Amino acid sequence: MGLLGKMFGGAPAKKASDDVLLLHSMMLMSSADGFLEGSEVATLEGFINTLPEFRDADFDAQMTAARKLAAKYKSPKEAVQALGEISSPAVKTKAFVLAADIAMSSGDIDEAEEELLEAMQRVLGIDDALANKVVEVLALKYAK
Repeated sequence: MGLLGKMFGGAPAKKASDDVLLLHSMMLMSSADGFLEGSEVATLEGFINTLPEFRDADFDAQMTAARKLAAKYKSPKEAVQALGEISSPAVKTKAFVLAADIAMSSGDIDEAEEELLEAMQRVLGIDDALANKVVEVLALKYAK
């Protein structure tokens, strides 16, 4: 046990809340390919401005918590594991849908985004039928 653990009784760090984990999932997908595209940023901002999880919340505190959570991991693939802590099945589904939407918003899904979405599907427990339906509907949304 380190110095701080001795001082504070070795209490584990507070678990991230579902809203912070939802934000974490969106941020992961937004930067999956190593850079933020304008369309992905716009989609992310749209979700942040409209979703009930962020409407009356202290967004700066949520963003700080999400960034702190992401900093605990060496890579986005590892950071996906944190999404398994989401307690609400509805938020798990929402995290998957929103991540897929962000990935597809750029019009070009690369291998890193594809792999990250598949990892999210596994960690979040989204069955193949639902995942396929989400992608099918979003493909209609972003059809040219």
